[in-house]
Amino acid sequence: MTKETTPHHSSESIDLTAHLGRFTFSNCLMNASGVYCFDADELNELNQSKAGAIVTKSATVEKRTGNPEPRYATLPRGSINSMGLPNLGIDYYIDFVLMTQLDDKAKEKDSKFRFISVSGLSPSENIEILQKIQGTPYQDFVELNLSCPNVIGEPQMGYNFSATRRLLEQVFSFYTKPLGVKLPPYFDLAHFDKMATILNEFPLAYVNVINSIGNGLAIDTETETAVIKPKNGFGGIGGDYVKHTALANVKGFYDRLDPTIKIIGTGGVESGEDVFQHLLCGASMVQIGTSLHEEGPEIFERIERELRDIMASKNYKTIDDFRGKLKTL
Repeated sequence: MTKETTPHHSSESIDLTAHLGRFTFSNCLMNASGVYCFDADELNELNQSKAGAIVTKSATVEKRTGNPEPRYATLPRGSINSMGLPNLGIDYYIDFVLMTQLDDKAKEKDSKFRFISVSGLSPSENIEILQKIQGTPYQDFVELNLSCPNVIGEPQMGYNFSATRRLLEQVFSFYTKPLGVKLPPYFDLAHFDKMATILNEFPLAYVNVINSIGNGLAIDTETETAVIKPKNGFGGIGGDYVKHTALANVKGFYDRLDPTIKIIGTGGVESGEDVFQHLLCGASMVQIGTSLHEEGPEIFERIERELRDIMASKNYKTIDDFRGKLKTL
């Protein structure tokens, strides 16, 4: 996979600086919302890791316990989950991030807490949450989750193109802070075209692709039962199973979106090579979900090291040397 047998740059000299909006991050690595970000303890543990940025748990208006357990299972090449958006409510995450940013500023360091994820249970709840954030001192990124496949009885907004446009029209009638959207996976080029056309109508900061592939089913042959309880065993598939779908979505939207709308790549990231491929397809940042759940926050140090080694072997000194430059045959 390398084009140079001897690196021209040592891995230590590689510059992993990543840029999104007005912010510069030490590297492009983040957690995916939903993993290791439920409360202050988990968020602070992430803050001690090598992650370049941190996103909170997707928040609803009020605290939620989520779906009944068991609702997560490890599979041979990934995971299945139907968590159902357990979270501590939007007020908790706003307060936590604002307090942490103030503390970081007092310590004269850049805060990693620049992303708050929100996932209202209805369009009106999303509007309510964003109106609340609009009225706070928080000025950084909000990630509007249009793609949770695991709330019982609720469809994924991202598959309803006209409803997505209507929601974004409402949002941008009052919301003035940096906003990104997290989308479900798309599988048809016509759907890439249609969604990108809609997104290009709005001043979005970024698009995050992909959320888990919704409504898979995993079965325990020995017991002849589904491995999770909610929705009769149906849940979102993550991990290595979804990597190639994720890469296609990153590339598909990178080619179609206005260049001012950046891409966060999510899905199937287990190694530095996976991160490299997401960046090659056009991602500016890369989120890690299933592997973070399995390995813990120390995964960021390993993946950062592996990414540095790949870049050094290819004589790339910065991410922008290769980002978005995937070759086709």
